[in-house]
Formats: sequence, structure tokens, C-alpha cells
Amino acid sequence: MSAAFSTWQRRIAWAAVALALCVIVFGSFVRLSDAGLSCPDWPTCYGRAAWPVHAEDVAHANANFERPVESHKAWREQFHRHLAATLGILVLTLALLAARHRRHGVAIVVGAAVLVAVSIPLYMGAYYVAASILAIAAELALIGKAISWNNRDLSRVAALTFAMIIFQALLGMWTVTWLLKPIVVMGHLLGGLTTLSLLLWMAWRMFPSRRWDVSALRLRGMIRVGVVLLAIQIALGGWTSANYAALSCGTDFPTCLGQWWPHTDFREAFVLWRGIGVDYEGGVLDGAARTAIQMSHRIMALLVFGHLLMLAFKLRRVPGLGRWGIALALLLGMQVTLGISNVHFALPLFVAVAHNAGAALLLALLVTLLARMPTDQVDDPS
Repeated sequence: MSAAFSTWQRRIAWAAVALALCVIVFGSFVRLSDAGLSCPDWPTCYGRAAWPVHAEDVAHANANFERPVESHKAWREQFHRHLAATLGILVLTLALLAARHRRHGVAIVVGAAVLVAVSIPLYMGAYYVAASILAIAAELALIGKAISWNNRDLSRVAALTFAMIIFQALLGMWTVTWLLKPIVVMGHLLGGLTTLSLLLWMAWRMFPSRRWDVSALRLRGMIRVGVVLLAIQIALGGWTSANYAALSCGTDFPTCLGQWWPHTDFREAFVLWRGIGVDYEGGVLDGAARTAIQMSHRIMALLVFGHLLMLAFKLRRVPGLGRWGIALALLLGMQVTLGISNVHFALPLFVAVAHNAGAALLLALLVTLLARMPTDQVDDPS
């Protein structure tokens, strides 16, 4: 990496990585504790920057909103939004630092931030078209510049990460306004993990690359396949959760409802768009469709497990990467154990949240291997 990065730039990048992981894990806690709609408006919560706590505030909120206040849930949703907003500030800072040597780079990043900032009060004032136009303009500006910039100073990936954060905010808004629509809930999860991956890539690439054994470079393709397979499995997990299909097989494992292959309805299970206005809290699919989702998640888990276990064994044989192989095998074993425990113990909240965290850590490990691996046998000049 030819560009020099300051100590503060690296610290901000790693702080953003840590916070992104916290946002993902806490977000799964919000979703799995059925608090996703506990604030009926966005970005405020019952019209407040925080959430109603005192009796008079709760009474006022109940009088002005259709959904009754559940303070023990509302704080989770709004605190998650505050965490995400703080992450957005860190990502904006990284984008500014990366773009400061680019022609009009700072102006583009600041301009995108201003457009988004203006779009929020417009949205709150019900000027939805105007708010959407500004948000889309910000996204296009960032993506357009990211395409034109090379990545020697990480300006490309920093701009893309900022664009992803903006899109994540939109998905968070749609999660509430579209009443937990499964495609949006799943997309929000994938967007969070994509943000984590981009930040982790930046954080690692700010350090000089090391020389790898040639056998390590031969595993690059296998690692990339692992990322793709894991992403598909995470998407299936998000779809399972968003459609409340985690316990569609009861507490049976490896069988489902006492059978190896129960009645399923794949046609209904994977309908991605069902229109707007449906309240998806609690799910709308029948048992056969939910069972189809759960079975798909289990089958894909076998494929991911086999591929990543093989990768772990191969990493063990590469000088300097043995510990990464052990870490991958341990995380993989933990994730399988948590997945089975989710079913066997009827989805305890702690285990379900830990399962989401395990998926994030598995993805982080694979992204780390790719980020630290140069493009050839010498130090990466990119």
C-alpha cells in the first residue's frame, strides 16, 4: 500500500470496526426481542430524540401514536439508532480523511453528507419525494466518485462505505415504515455485515502487507468462495428470522417435525415482495412455507460447514497461517453448536444473539485473510 496513514486514521478505522460489530450484535438483539417496531416513527421515537420514560411523556405518546408505548422495548430500538448514527460519524470522518488529497474529494463527501442531513427533516415533514431525491443524489455522487478514484489511499472503499451507511439508514427507516418487511429486514442485516467487511478491509489495508508463503496465495480463491457461501447462508438466516421461521421444525434436530423431509412450500417461502402495508410482525407465512425456509437454511449450513472446515485444514498447513486455521475451526464449531442450540432450546435470546455474532465473526475472519493477503508474492503495491 503506497499511501501513508496516520495513527489517528488507523485508530478511527479500528474504532469503526468495533462499533460496527456492536451495532450488528445489538441490532440482532433488538430484532430477536421483538423490539423492531417499538418506535413507530423514524428517526425519532414517539417524536423524541430519546424515548418516552416518564408517565406524562408516555401518556402524550399514547395519545398521539397508534402503537402503545413499551418503554422496555423502545429504548432498545432508539439506542440502536444512536449507535448507528455514531458509526455514521466515524465513517464520514474516514471518508473525509481518505478523500482529502483528491480533487474535489472533500467537497463531494461533505456535499453528500449535507444532502442526507437536509433529507431527514424533509422526510419528517412528509416531503417524501424531495427527501428521496436528495438521498439518491448523495448516493450517486459518492458511488460515481468511488468508481473514478483508484484505491491507493483507500478513497474508493471509504466513499463506498459512506454510501453503504447512507443506504443502511434508508433500510432502517423502511424497516419501521414498511412494518418489518422481510426483504428489508434481511437487507438491513446484509448491509450491516457489508459495512463491517468494508471497514475491516480498510483497517487492515492501512498496515503494510506481509510476505506470504506461496501456498497461502493459492487459497485466495477458496477464501473468496467461502465468503460468497457464507453470505448466502447469512442471507438465509436473515430470511429465516424475518419470517419467524426459526422454530418451524419445532425443537427437532436433525429431523424436522419428526420427519427427515416434512411438508414444505418453497413457492411461498421465497416470495421477496408482497406489496406495502402488510404488518409482518409475527410473520405472515403458513407452516409449510416457514418449514421450507428452515430446511433451506439447514441444507446450506452443511455446504458452508464442509467448505470452511476444509479451508481451516488447509490453512493449518500453511506457514504463518496455522493459528488462523485453528480460529476458523473453533468459530465454525461454535456457530454450529449455537445453531443447533437455537432449535433444541427453542430460541433462547442469548443463544440467538450469539449465533448472529458468530456469523459476523466468521465473515470478519475471512475478510481479514483476504485483506492481509497481497495480490502477488511480494508486498502489495496497490
